[in-house]
Amino acid sequence: MQKKLNLAVLAMCCVPAAYAQTDSIGYHSEASNEAAFTFTEAQLGEDDDMTQNVTIVNSNTNIYASQVGYLFSPARFRYRAFDQKYNEVFVNGLSLNDMESGQFRYSQVGGLNNMTRNVDYSLPFENNSFAFSSMAGSNNYNFRAAAMPVGQRLTLSGANRNYTLRGMYTYSTGLSEKGWAFTSALSYRWASNGYVEGTFYNSLSYFLGVQKVFGNHSLSFSTWGNPTERSTQGAGTDEVYWLANNRYYNPYWGYQNGKKRNSRVVTDYAPSAILTWDWTIDNDTKLTTSLFGKYSMYKSTKLNYNNSDNPQPNYWKNLPSSYYDVWYDTNENYRTEQAFDDWTTSYNYWRASKANRQINWDRLYYANRNINAEGGDAMYYVQAKHNDNLTLTLSSTFNHQIDKDKKVNLGIMAGTNKGMHYQTMEDMLGANSFHNINTYIISDKYTADSPEADYDLNNPKAVVKEGDRFGYDYNIFVNKARLWTSYSQNIGRLNYTVAGKIGYTSMQREGRMRNGLAANNSYGKSHHAQFLDGGVKLGSNITLGGGHVVSFGAAYEYRAPEARSAFMAPEVNNDFVAGLKNERVFNGEIGYMYENSWLHLNLNGYYSRMENVSDWQNFFNDDVNSFIYVSLTDMKKEYYGAELGAKFKLASFFDVNLIGTISEAKITNNAKLTYMESTSATLHGDDQVGDNHDRIFNKGMRDSGTPLTALSLGLNYHQNGWFINLNGNYYDRIYLSYSPNYRFEQNIKNRNIAMTKLGYPIINDATNEIIPGALDQAKGKGGFMLDGSIGRNIYLKKGSLSINLMVTNILNNRSVVTGGYEQSRSGYSGVATGKYNLRGYSFEKNPFKFYAWGTNGMLNITYKF
Repeated sequence: MQKKLNLAVLAMCCVPAAYAQTDSIGYHSEASNEAAFTFTEAQLGEDDDMTQNVTIVNSNTNIYASQVGYLFSPARFRYRAFDQKYNEVFVNGLSLNDMESGQFRYSQVGGLNNMTRNVDYSLPFENNSFAFSSMAGSNNYNFRAAAMPVGQRLTLSGANRNYTLRGMYTYSTGLSEKGWAFTSALSYRWASNGYVEGTFYNSLSYFLGVQKVFGNHSLSFSTWGNPTERSTQGAGTDEVYWLANNRYYNPYWGYQNGKKRNSRVVTDYAPSAILTWDWTIDNDTKLTTSLFGKYSMYKSTKLNYNNSDNPQPNYWKNLPSSYYDVWYDTNENYRTEQAFDDWTTSYNYWRASKANRQINWDRLYYANRNINAEGGDAMYYVQAKHNDNLTLTLSSTFNHQIDKDKKVNLGIMAGTNKGMHYQTMEDMLGANSFHNINTYIISDKYTADSPEADYDLNNPKAVVKEGDRFGYDYNIFVNKARLWTSYSQNIGRLNYTVAGKIGYTSMQREGRMRNGLAANNSYGKSHHAQFLDGGVKLGSNITLGGGHVVSFGAAYEYRAPEARSAFMAPEVNNDFVAGLKNERVFNGEIGYMYENSWLHLNLNGYYSRMENVSDWQNFFNDDVNSFIYVSLTDMKKEYYGAELGAKFKLASFFDVNLIGTISEAKITNNAKLTYMESTSATLHGDDQVGDNHDRIFNKGMRDSGTPLTALSLGLNYHQNGWFINLNGNYYDRIYLSYSPNYRFEQNIKNRNIAMTKLGYPIINDATNEIIPGALDQAKGKGGFMLDGSIGRNIYLKKGSLSINLMVTNILNNRSVVTGGYEQSRSGYSGVATGKYNLRGYSFEKNPFKFYAWGTNGMLNITYKF
């Protein structure tokens, strides 16, 4: 299965007076219960293509924050629809977010449930001891050995999710009289067949920690990792799901010699280590310094083809609707009797057997054997994309309690990251030969012998064997430094926190191949791009008495762009995106809390505005017959909404919870467009002239893959060691990732010509404006899901036993869409000849979707002693 463990722990809105902190020397209390954590973790997807971020948000004083991520995780809920880069994750006060993408990859701590319970959460405007909190909050894992619960813990789990079996064992000594503490953990997650057919899961996780306390000093060392191999699920269109009679149809696997083989396999291993020195200078002053190192190895395979037909079974040309137009009855070329007969033949083939709608590995081997006899290159092969990282970070934090009402924090961080990105030949599928040339470029303009066709002019026409690098090979260097401070004070009923930060980021590309399309601008190092960033914030709350509290927070930040979107075409050349700027981010919120003996109520409203937002994508563009690298800059985005959390305590053992949010997350202007053809290195966009001028109409596009409206009603019973929870959740306004290509001005004009011929224009002839609705973003269907859990804690003569059964989607509602994306292909052909004929297949009517799993569950049995 492909994908990192997306357990994104975010924070929430209110500004409580409580100070987020855990003692670094000894263990105080468990942070979260087994039921909540395993419930969420087991529902996580493992597919990078899904790009869904499951989130837990937590605050002891906010009902919405403490439950929303856990309850809404089946719908891949993201806190306020924010990108995960706006949540920062720390270990022992040191930031672990990836320096290229800005995100934290939760696969780094996958399977280490017992270690990640020991965490401090900090809301966006809450004071804390470790960070200038991010816009989506921050959280800090305490990985010191002495902070782990003393004793042994054994957990066995069975599930029908990504993995079917899980075992976890943890042993911690606690702090001895001699000042030593040791902790270790081992877990294994496995499935030969996951919930989705054709997927498997194989993951081992480990953790080792040692700590020595001497006087007012403490030195701790922890190392962890989780070597994992997993296969993935692909998205599908509703047509494909209908043909397969299965909303979890997976096109990535097929039969080879009668056995299932998945083409998308991820191997992921990120061994990490942190050394932390804690110095308690006096009762009110503390200095914490940490040094972190990590070498991550991430590889994802993909089936590809060369001078042959696309082998994916769900490729659009293999579908019935490519022969007969089911959408437009005036499309005469695809509404003939022969077209319908072809549709019927294709339909019958799809429905005849499961093997017909999966990858035919034996056929691919057969084709390669035939080409071997002709002395040609492989027609089909499995490639592997590698994204490796070497990271080294140093941080130090100074905390001082001035008096009982005043506290100051000061922190500094410096880090460097080398990202290594390259492609290798994983499996030639029986072929004998393959060359490192760009076959997409071969045309009337270029031949296979043209220097422009070489991926590496330093090794022209290189022969590629299994394990060899080909296509692209480059490094991205990122250096970061940050200084931050915060000050908090209580003045009567007022508590406030002010904080500030200043930072520096530099980035550089180093090409390891001299690409024929950029012979003088691809090999070697680029220049450095450098950015200064920073921010200020104010958070406050006022206790009005009688259980009433109001809160207010406001922040303004300059954020350096992420390296992942800073380069125009990193697989080809050293060019940075033109006009790259710092993001400007304003974030504000107000809140109200009321609490009495039977009611705890939270109401919050928020507004966030971003400017100079950038994005980067890569996909195939039919209109120029080339893969293109797309950069979108100067975007403006707005996020706003309201959040409700209420807990009604009807009895000492029975609660009713109500939480919900209605929100908006959208682009408010048309971005500046630049894209480059991979077959010619030609640039198109706002800054180009003549035939290369183009622009994009993406104003109003929403953030995708998360419900913007979500409601939950929960019933909770806890008494005599029993706990029973039942939650009814409703999701709506789930948008799919929009296609930039579909909204390019030139593509819109071309499509208008094709649609006008059929009587369906998309541009008004009189006003020359795009007809309303013509560019609407695709949406997924929402709906209602019922989740529940039941468990019992049993205290034994030695230790305790916990049994917990959790079931998601009890009513088996399989119609809720959790994410997906619009297709980027054009629904017409003949641009080069000026014919502009509509195809039979409608790409705009067939977005790819993922659906929520049907009824699924997990049984946990935990013995603590």
